[in-house]
Amino acid sequence: MNSYSEHFSGGKFKDVRFDEPLKFHTSFKIGGPADVMVIPSTEEELIQAVKICRENDLKYFVMGNGSNLLVKDTGIRGVVIKINEGFDNIEVDGTRIMAQAGALLTAVSKVALRSSLEGMEFASGIPGTIGGAITMNAGAYGGEMKDIVSSVRVLTSDNKVLQLSNGEMDFAYRNSRVKEHDLIVLSVEFELKAGDFDKIDDKIKELTFQRTSKQPLELPSGGSTFKRPEGYFAGKLIDDAGLRGLRHGDAQVSQKHCGFVVNRGETTYKEVMELVGVIQKTVMDKFGVELEMEIKRVGDD
Repeated sequence: MNSYSEHFSGGKFKDVRFDEPLKFHTSFKIGGPADVMVIPSTEEELIQAVKICRENDLKYFVMGNGSNLLVKDTGIRGVVIKINEGFDNIEVDGTRIMAQAGALLTAVSKVALRSSLEGMEFASGIPGTIGGAITMNAGAYGGEMKDIVSSVRVLTSDNKVLQLSNGEMDFAYRNSRVKEHDLIVLSVEFELKAGDFDKIDDKIKELTFQRTSKQPLELPSGGSTFKRPEGYFAGKLIDDAGLRGLRHGDAQVSQKHCGFVVNRGETTYKEVMELVGVIQKTVMDKFGVELEMEIKRVGDD
């Protein structure tokens, strides 16, 4: 801990926390402590935190608001850099919206609505940050980030800042160049279309109703637990396998939508992964379909 204190204390950063429980920073409400958590409030702070880690061979992990994350009960050794609060500026210029990586998708979608800009309605209820959404090319209801991104500013593995075009981002299903080349998203520019406020508002309300009526938003989860297998829907396979409501400790297959594993109280990483194992084996045995987890798993033993 002394080496971490040496590098991250003394007022170098506005918000630094030691032995910070990660269950307070994930939508699943699961996860042991991080040795250090740095929450940068400026791009300079973010770049400096990453440089310190890289130059001193300190293990680090970059996260957004933890909406698609499952952290081990033992936590994360090293430095967690949380890009969220304070790093969330949003600006509008005509049909373009510029947002820092820590801005929430819901917040950017509201700005688009207020500006009568269409194209981002699908993202209005996705509970993640812009940085996380770009990293995994998040999508819903027929739309994906790749459909509306103009350019992305990133920090490279050798600490250079680059601006990449949409084409250079190599967007794919739940993937992008960010994952493949160890990049860190700093900010994003979206290109939307001028539209009618009422029509955009109606579309958002329609999608919000679909989401709230079908997804178990009342309980902690990491979002959709599994990727969509080609030719199938994960939730339907799980339901057809007779697993709706299956519970292991406080981890449960959602009664509302079988594609979600939810936290009924004080579940753990171990319980969730054991339940996931049962789901995967049962679906494979009954239907011959492999379910791959969509939720990112992190942590140290």
